[in-house]
This record gives sequence, structure tokens and C-alpha cells, in this order.
Amino acid sequence: MATDFDFSNKELFGPVVFRPGFNQAEAINANQAWSLFFTAGQEDKKLGFNVEAGRLFTNLLAATAVSGILGAAIFTSVG
Repeated sequence: MATDFDFSNKELFGPVVFRPGFNQAEAINANQAWSLFFTAGQEDKKLGFNVEAGRLFTNLLAATAVSGILGAAIFTSVG
């Protein structure tokens, strides 16, 4: 059985962000960015191909930031 896999390539086992073919001309979506964040740059497809997961994490981050800012503004001015 013949295969076309080249497992001797050192970039195969390294982080995705250091591979030569990563992000040369195309932009990554939010799902890939969050996947890279959660895996520390090791894999860009851990969350799958559904863009809703990336939007969920982005919206959760924005909601956390806004609620922290509003909470700090409300509770520091009351005291």
C-alpha cells in the first residue's frame, strides 16, 4: 500500500502558526483564531468548521469586558 504522507517533515509536528503554508494570503476566521488561542497555536481546526462557535466566544469576551467596565464605573462612583 502506497501513501503520500511525509511524516519526516518537521513542520508537520510543529505549531500551525509556524508552518510555511499558514496564513500566506487568506485571512483566518474567528473560529480558527479562538482554536489557535485555546490550543496555544498548535491547531486551528479544533473547534471545527462552524463559525458560530467563534462568534460565541467573541461575544462572550465582549460581554465580559463591557460588564466589567460598567460594573467598575457603577460601583466606584457609588462609594
